[in-house]
Amino acid sequence: MKTNVISRSLHDVGLSAWFGGTLANAVALNRAASAASDARSTGAVSNAGWDAWTPVNAVAIGAHLVGSVGQLLGNRQRIAGQQGVGTMSVVKTVVTVAALGATGYSRVLGRKVSDHGAVPAASGTEPAASTPPEVAKAQEQLQTLQWVIPALTGALLVISSFAGEQQRPTSVLSGVTDRLGIGR
Repeated sequence: MKTNVISRSLHDVGLSAWFGGTLANAVALNRAASAASDARSTGAVSNAGWDAWTPVNAVAIGAHLVGSVGQLLGNRQRIAGQQGVGTMSVVKTVVTVAALGATGYSRVLGRKVSDHGAVPAASGTEPAASTPPEVAKAQEQLQTLQWVIPALTGALLVISSFAGEQQRPTSVLSGVTDRLGIGR
């Protein structure tokens, strides 16, 4: 019996870290940075936290993508033969691309903030009155993206749960018979 334990594990662990890490940073790190002793330290703390998370996040995303490709290859017969699996795979791919785009753009903005060093800030994603305008603009965009990324990766977790349900024997049977037109 052939299993996809390695690709499924890479997929799930990578996605879990991507989701959980970005959610934790949005909920905790950006807000906690505002507890620094002054506005300039707030920016430095937030930058240090996000810069430390970036390589971990990159590994998590890479693991998820490698696992996703393994899952596609391991399930290619189901994708072609079971009604609904192909559509789920397309939706999941579109959401993954959106999450990658949001994450990539977030990193570009984060680098823009980090490259300015210890600039004054109210929190990790809220500029202070004295924040340089280009940094303030990036922080304002990051304020939205910090929630978009966990929303998209959370959606991927839900889609993955749905995909798991599609692998139940009764779902496989009805999906194949529906595809063949004999289940109606």
